[in-house]
Amino acid sequence: MNKLLQKWLVPKTIQWLVKLFVIYVCIFTAFRIATVIFFKPADISVLDLFPAFWLGLKYDLRWIAIILLPISVLSLYPKFSPFYSNRMKRVWTIYLGVTTLLVLFFYGADFGQFAYINARLNADALIFAEDPKESLKMVWQSYPVIWILIGLVGAVLMMTWMFRRTHVHVSDRNIEIHKFSFRRRWHAMALLLLGWFIYGFFMWKPLDFFKAFSLNDEFKSNLALNPMQNFFTTLRFREPDYHTHAKEYFPVIKSFLGLDSEATNYTRIVGPNSKAIESQPNVVLVICESFSMYKSSMSGNPLNATPFFDSLTKRGIFFERCFSPSFGTARGVFATITGIPDVQLSKFSTRNEASVNQRTIINNFEGYNKYYFIGGRSQFNNFRGLINNIHDVKIYEEGDFQAPVVNVWGISDKNLFLEANQVLHKEQKPFFAIIQTADNHRPFNIPAEDSDFVQRNIMPEELEKYGFESLKEFNAFSYTDYCFKKFIDAAAKEKYFSNTIFVFVGDHGVEGDASAIYPRAWTEQRLSDEHIPLLFYAPALFAPQHRSEAVSQIDILPTIAGMLQQTYINSTLGRDLLRPAKKENAAFIIYHAPGWIGLVTDNYFYRKNIRMNKEEMVPVRNDSLSLTPLQRDSVKRHLSELTSAIYETARWMLVNNNNK
Repeated sequence: MNKLLQKWLVPKTIQWLVKLFVIYVCIFTAFRIATVIFFKPADISVLDLFPAFWLGLKYDLRWIAIILLPISVLSLYPKFSPFYSNRMKRVWTIYLGVTTLLVLFFYGADFGQFAYINARLNADALIFAEDPKESLKMVWQSYPVIWILIGLVGAVLMMTWMFRRTHVHVSDRNIEIHKFSFRRRWHAMALLLLGWFIYGFFMWKPLDFFKAFSLNDEFKSNLALNPMQNFFTTLRFREPDYHTHAKEYFPVIKSFLGLDSEATNYTRIVGPNSKAIESQPNVVLVICESFSMYKSSMSGNPLNATPFFDSLTKRGIFFERCFSPSFGTARGVFATITGIPDVQLSKFSTRNEASVNQRTIINNFEGYNKYYFIGGRSQFNNFRGLINNIHDVKIYEEGDFQAPVVNVWGISDKNLFLEANQVLHKEQKPFFAIIQTADNHRPFNIPAEDSDFVQRNIMPEELEKYGFESLKEFNAFSYTDYCFKKFIDAAAKEKYFSNTIFVFVGDHGVEGDASAIYPRAWTEQRLSDEHIPLLFYAPALFAPQHRSEAVSQIDILPTIAGMLQQTYINSTLGRDLLRPAKKENAAFIIYHAPGWIGLVTDNYFYRKNIRMNKEEMVPVRNDSLSLTPLQRDSVKRHLSELTSAIYETARWMLVNNNNK
């Protein structure tokens, strides 16, 4: 190629651009190959991935062209050419070094995102920039940041050296070529070619983000997209779409919620039922960080990480198949407090001024003092903005406690529970308290002061088999159980205990291999991301029950309200789980990044993709879908309609269920 370019008297700048082009193609392709090596599902052959590689090359050519375009354009003016002077050589080498740093950063973050939630890097990552203090601390305390930075800087320095060497190589081999009579012709050709790549190589229509989903397979679509294309395209999804089809789905929702036949909106006034507790009980709602059901003792996991909580479930009303609508703490807390799935595609609803202001059933608990306890800062993810929808709520956060801060998430969960107990035992009126835990999260610290907590040593193969990524994660999960015990033991000594309903629920689950515990859907369709325990514990107030129907986080507040002897207003999608008249058991789930929405029922998990023409239905009781084709089509049609109805209604409610 070098001799050919010299023979044709191609300008040095264009020759250098060709070499840079080849280098970047190799870099982008290497990352795509690495994605296949580390993340390819076993049921997809390498040959099946050719269309994804071909489409992916087109995306890569676009971004390589964008990177090289400034050099090509500005070099039309001789004094800006990288071969005009040593100064311009340094300028363009620095530009390429910085650009390569950004490319490597995007791909590094992309690999982390893929490993964590099985999706390409997207605009969701900006969520971390909105809380830089906590985000940076969490990264610093959880990962070998220094070594990562050394590796990144080393890679950039190596690439910068390569750019310089290619520059020297072109300059040395083309001493005679600097005749500007050929420059503009070749530059015009280069600009046309780069423009073609940006438009879409061999494409009739401009190449866009949605073309990747024509592959009609989640992994193939993710493989085709590169992180820059995915990130900058999904920026547009950070604002909610206010145009919904909720109105046309109202009859479906009316039936699902059991509204009166003459109802014209979602608001219903619900009176106390015959089993409501008349003693005006207190309520303590504990939202538990990453409380994944398949990792717990309640699932039958033989590692027995949560024996104490398992014992509580024998004395309370325990729902073994509760699901959060989505993955993520902010989304889980939002769904619990509001009764609406956070279906906003990119930005958390707690971060959106149009959706954070929500009506909540908690305000119907008249005569109750309200509390919110969090070990860290309530400003993180704008939890404070959400919690302030609760009238006259008293917020306790980092800085209000006597216990020392242990990590980025503030004080330990044990101390959070104990200090909350110290506040609550002084109360003379009924109270509704929310306690939000955080220790079961990276960096997985266990305070040295808790020397009575016994950390276990389990072989790596056993941890992997039963769903834990590391021993540190397992012991942090067990430490959560230890904290629950400390809290219940302390509360049991207080007067308020016997007249209090304790509600424990996970904010979300955790992805992982649950195949040793549950049917394939938990792992292959990632139900483990959302599967969480739900327990109503009040031994002195109601008899134990073990429930196996599919329920949702959004049902928690209506169920609590139904236990109390007072009327409440419900204007959302949540339902009282203990009402005999409740229809069809179903929990809505959304996977925001890949675009899946669906429903878990008692027997099936149905989901469809809002970006590509794909749907699937799998069993959740076992691995066999024992339906005739006619039955399967009938069930699919019904679940598809109900899924869309809940999704569109939730989108409408996010901006219309205002706290007025």
